[in-house]
Amino acid sequence: MTNLIGELRQRGLIQDITPGTEAQLQTEITAGYIGFDPTADSLHVGSLLPITLLMRLQRAGHKPYALLGGATGAIGDPSGKSAERNLQDEAAIRQNIEGIRRQLERFLDFSDTAPNGAVLVNNADWINRFSFIDFIREAGKYITVSYMMSKESVQKRLETGLSFTEFSYQLIQGYDFYYLHQNHGVKLQMGGADQWGNILTGTELIRRKAFHETGAETEKPEVFAFTCPLLTKSDGAKFGKSEGGNIWLDAEKTSPYQFYQFWLQLPDTDAERMMYVFSFQEIPEIAALIDAHRQAPHERRLQTALAREVTTLVHGEEALDSALRASEILFGKSTLEALRSLSEKDLLGALAGVPRIEAPLEALADIDLLSFLAEKGIFTSKGEARKMIAAGGFSINKQKTGIDFRLSADWLLAEKYLLLQKGKKDYTLAVFYA
Repeated sequence: MTNLIGELRQRGLIQDITPGTEAQLQTEITAGYIGFDPTADSLHVGSLLPITLLMRLQRAGHKPYALLGGATGAIGDPSGKSAERNLQDEAAIRQNIEGIRRQLERFLDFSDTAPNGAVLVNNADWINRFSFIDFIREAGKYITVSYMMSKESVQKRLETGLSFTEFSYQLIQGYDFYYLHQNHGVKLQMGGADQWGNILTGTELIRRKAFHETGAETEKPEVFAFTCPLLTKSDGAKFGKSEGGNIWLDAEKTSPYQFYQFWLQLPDTDAERMMYVFSFQEIPEIAALIDAHRQAPHERRLQTALAREVTTLVHGEEALDSALRASEILFGKSTLEALRSLSEKDLLGALAGVPRIEAPLEALADIDLLSFLAEKGIFTSKGEARKMIAAGGFSINKQKTGIDFRLSADWLLAEKYLLLQKGKKDYTLAVFYA
């Protein structure tokens, strides 16, 4: 079998690991799982690492389980958090689970016929069957308070305050591992480094319950675990966020163009690391690409390769083509016809975050260009607008305009937009409403 752990080490993706994990994965098809709490109806770039871990597990011949936290999502994991999350109601959790389920089905093969076909499970299916008394008898009696208190995720929150609700999270996650081990033969749990304490609670619960039931330490079940380092940018900030917030995997929340641009704009140091983390190219191919990039970093060869691969992985080739076309039109030499070829969705996706101004459609034909640009704050004055236009530093829909240019409905994109450009990259979207 493929040495999955060896490859993950080469990619810098192993932080903590239990003894015997590497040997286990080279011995037999092994079922392993990762949990996803439904805090939103879409996963984001921060979730892409656990998704690709499950993909790598399956491609190495093993059986991936994706656990949706219908029960744990109602509590909230304190790991890595400085304050308690707002509790979600049942309807919101159900909606979020459905959104995440649809996304995961794009990345994993859930075939019933393959021996390593992926499986989706929801921990609400077993946790919600318990009464509170039943659960603390079934799980709580095997894990001591001192053991739970020793976990880093708990220690970090003691100063700011930790409710019993959040304190109980690791016990429920631990029971998830026990349940999947007993009922599905799952032997491996994976996660981010902040999950190590919760994961070990699961292995400990499995061991202690087995000892209680058999009375034989020698018969303790073999279960395994590993974690990956948390992804941060070179400046120490959390990876997967932009100035506008999360970079979502849902195209309605983050357009394919925005998604593509996020990867394209990574600094060199971040791009090198993320290439090893997210690319499915072989290690020698990645090393060669990085070396070529270092010879001519201005060409951004590495960022382009990463952006293309990850955008295709998440959104598909058609969406990548749209993102590339929008990028070329906005930042390359393009024609009005090319700009008009963008759908309204692609246009707005490409220009998300670009400042907008509004004006009534009926006044379009009577607008004096210099007055309009000054009144809307594109330029500080009519004089500055006149000077910039005369110097060829202003365009409408990527076309240079003269001082006497008259606006008309024929220039509107999707019958309501004008793309105003000052200098090389200073864009404003003018929206004309009926």
